[in-house]
Amino acid sequence: MAIKVLVVDDSGFFRRRVSEIVNQDSELEVVGMATNGLEAVRMAAELKPNVITMDIEMPVMDGITAVRKIMESTPTPILMFSSLTHEGAKATLDALDAGALDFLPKRFEDIATNKEAAIELLQQRVKALGRRRVFRPVSRPLTTRPSVDSHVSRPLREEEPVKPLERSVGRSAAPARASGKQYKLLVIGTSTGGPVALQRILTRFPADYPHPIVLIQHMPAAFTPAFAARLNSLCQIEVKEASNGDAMRPGCAYLAPGGMQMMVERAGTSGRIKIVSGTPEMNYKPSVDITFASAAKAFGGDVLSVILTGMGADGREGARLLKSAGATIWAQDEASCVVYGMPQAVTVAGISSHSIPLDNMAEAILRESGRG
Repeated sequence: MAIKVLVVDDSGFFRRRVSEIVNQDSELEVVGMATNGLEAVRMAAELKPNVITMDIEMPVMDGITAVRKIMESTPTPILMFSSLTHEGAKATLDALDAGALDFLPKRFEDIATNKEAAIELLQQRVKALGRRRVFRPVSRPLTTRPSVDSHVSRPLREEEPVKPLERSVGRSAAPARASGKQYKLLVIGTSTGGPVALQRILTRFPADYPHPIVLIQHMPAAFTPAFAARLNSLCQIEVKEASNGDAMRPGCAYLAPGGMQMMVERAGTSGRIKIVSGTPEMNYKPSVDITFASAAKAFGGDVLSVILTGMGADGREGARLLKSAGATIWAQDEASCVVYGMPQAVTVAGISSHSIPLDNMAEAILRESGRG
């Protein structure tokens, strides 16, 4: 059965173009088109689509308001389209807070090397959201700073196919107790669904978290400054977009800049950030594999690494190097992922030692880091 898609945009041209691309894939079917958010809310209730593509700026009712109302009345996976500007980035993050699961630039050709890659990218994103067997909206992230004890060239290609889930044996939902290992660095890699997941985790960290934190989120260059600023405003730890030469400090999280590659280097007893331009043939900018590999070289087994929700398999090979060096690898569990691609890749390969629900991840990290 085809994945049913509702296309929402006030531009007739963009509605038609998105619909044409979606309908080119035999696994997808456009069942309706809406010209504003109010129509989208009504049609979502009537048509019960599997996925909605949603513009942000529209008359009558904007996309962010529409997302919020749809999630209240007819929860549905939503893919946002937004402009590659600072204001567009802020609006997209607002849409994710409201309940949207993923986003693409309004001109998605801008992040692909050719027309065919852009078409495939959109189709892949829609299918990834539509394939979720049961859609359970995640409880929305905190919007205020919590207390310490709060428990609340190959074309750019987002998908690297992962084999159907093979259940691994002997992996518990979360470590029952801390291992007693001593760490020097926490690294977290993620993609689709990552902005919400990272916010859920990092807002639980106390200001005196004992290690530097490195974050790799697949995100365009225009979005990472706004995302880092938002996290910094909500978290007790400091969060910043990483800059070349940053000396890594405990209790500070360094977000990889979009469109670049981030590596870590050993500098005395601590570490330093190195930012470089990625080569054209690299699939991801930033790449989890590249950052993880550099962490393995710089810190060996003194790394706690986590793979969160995301499409494809970025992070698997870097995690393999980390494990070989003696590092600890955890993955988000399938039920709490927006897309169980990246965590599945390390789990099926036998690289991760635990599959942990998102709601338990912060507690598990804090306990393992000596702060639980």
